[in-house]
Amino acid sequence: MTAFIEVDYQFPAGVDARRQAQAIAIGQTAGSWDARFQHREAQLRGHLGEVIAIAELAAGRHQATVRFPAANVDGRLGSLLTMIFGKYSLAGPAKVTAIRLPERFGQAPRFGLDGIRERLGVQERPLVMAIFKPALGLTAADHAAILAEVAVAGLDVIKDDEILPDLPMAATLARWEACAPVIAARRDQTGRDLLYAVNLSGNAQQVQTLALQLVAAGANALLLNVLAYGFPVLEALAADPDIDVPIFTHPSLAGAWCGAPDYGFAYGALLGTLMAYGGADAVLYPAHYGSLPFAAADEWAIVAALRARGVAPVPSAGVHPGMVGRILDDYGTEVILNAGTGIMDHPQGPASGVLAFHEAIERWQHAAPRALEDLPAGPLRAAVEKWGQG
Repeated sequence: MTAFIEVDYQFPAGVDARRQAQAIAIGQTAGSWDARFQHREAQLRGHLGEVIAIAELAAGRHQATVRFPAANVDGRLGSLLTMIFGKYSLAGPAKVTAIRLPERFGQAPRFGLDGIRERLGVQERPLVMAIFKPALGLTAADHAAILAEVAVAGLDVIKDDEILPDLPMAATLARWEACAPVIAARRDQTGRDLLYAVNLSGNAQQVQTLALQLVAAGANALLLNVLAYGFPVLEALAADPDIDVPIFTHPSLAGAWCGAPDYGFAYGALLGTLMAYGGADAVLYPAHYGSLPFAAADEWAIVAALRARGVAPVPSAGVHPGMVGRILDDYGTEVILNAGTGIMDHPQGPASGVLAFHEAIERWQHAAPRALEDLPAGPLRAAVEKWGQG
């Protein structure tokens, strides 16, 4: 059976959606041909795209669905993106709102949420993740000292800030080497691991080399800013048998790809479908409850695409203990709660920030009242007093 790729494009009012979709179906595939290639006509037609649906939306907008033969691409995201939106992205207003791919397309996640849980030995609750803060200006020893504070409080995952590259003051390998003994000590004390997603940077070759060096040195997770470094870099990392650790991806630059209403990609297609088919194990994105202007519909589209491939959803940006109950009402336990200042700026210190998250999770699991006046004195109450109920 021939496999196909289906893509939904949304066009604003005033644009002839059928005409533009037909231009995509032909111009982004085999194109046109003359009498010289009549003997190849059947073969060429097999590579043409096809407009299979046009739907009218609100305010005069239209959505067109184009079906592409999967044989037109090499099974990787670079050729996929070039086909579905490469040159046409320069042709005027159009937005890719959904991408439906064959199940075996791309790079499957090696771990996903289930694999991350297995490595951590945590099954029954949401995972708690922190971010090293301040983002820049710390030494490797500073990172280790921060990690020592939050490790004893029961943190599951910590990551570098995405804006921290391989700088002399806190070189990437040096950060891992400083933090590794803290992780080993926590493992010896509790029997549970703690993942540190170390940020990758450099050119494509340097990113791959750095990842291999980190894993060889014992690193147990990686962080990649996919939109800055490219989906092919993600695919290469995820496919490398020697990089046998979960890969967390960050949404940096997603606003530039998705923020315009009539151009680019929908967040669900970019941070959901493409990340999941690129081999990401866990994907960070803005929580609509948080500090960035983000629509709930976009968040749910991302989550649906990630969960369809077993990838861990990681709502982020302004997440704090006061909003945990609301997040878990929506997500259940299959989520990684990621907080930067929500842990590191806790009024009683970062360890209390972690404890506040755990207390909020336990209260949600036991359906306990979450009103401020019902909370006993402690990390959660201090956090709610600072950040509010969310």
